[in-house]
Amino acid sequence: MAIIETEAPLHEAHRDNHTHRDVNGGWLRPAVFGAMDGLVSNLALMTGVAGGSANQQAVVVAGLAGLAAGAFSMAAGEYTSVASQRELVEAELDIERRELRKHPAAEERELAALYETRGVEPALAREVARQLSRDPEQALEIHAREELGIDPGDLPSPTVAAVSSFGSFALGALLPVLPYLLGATALWPAVLLALVGLFACGAVVAKVTARSWWFSGLRQLVLGGAAAGVTYVLGGLFGAVV
Repeated sequence: MAIIETEAPLHEAHRDNHTHRDVNGGWLRPAVFGAMDGLVSNLALMTGVAGGSANQQAVVVAGLAGLAAGAFSMAAGEYTSVASQRELVEAELDIERRELRKHPAAEERELAALYETRGVEPALAREVARQLSRDPEQALEIHAREELGIDPGDLPSPTVAAVSSFGSFALGALLPVLPYLLGATALWPAVLLALVGLFACGAVVAKVTARSWWFSGLRQLVLGGAAAGVTYVLGGLFGAVV
């Protein structure tokens, strides 16, 4: 009795520890990539313009133009990319659906053989495949997962990806411009705020990955700072030549 009472809480804890985050919703990657890209690209653009000895107004205009152009470009790119991927998956599902309709017995044997390769006894594998194949939609879902590695009911949304990408890019790109809009006349407040934003974004991303927050934040800060430094030097060189 004592063993049962001891094992029950352990079972509950084991079950609770196996809840997972949504990794297929189609919003996380474009949101993270958009925010990082907005910060790095607009910071680099503005430092490049500033390095070319441009005046404050030119730097602000470049930053706002970079924000608008980048946000629309990211949204359009994400929408097209995810929509194309979804259409490809739907085309493959149509092929599998036709095969299930034309050759149900062959598809059932294929499913049984797959279970056998995973260690299920042949008789049991055939029986499981037979029962699962009775419902055409369930059979399609199982074949899609086993053969294509996808869930037909959880495909990424192009609209969600586009909106996430647009909003996150615009937010990230706004940070380097914000000090100028609030009255700053020098470049360093924009650089400082953007670097803080890069570190913060990296730290937030670590919440949904296996990396530590300080490593992820520092990595983004170093990469963004390097990009800004290189473009500032290049801007100075190009400005001197022009």
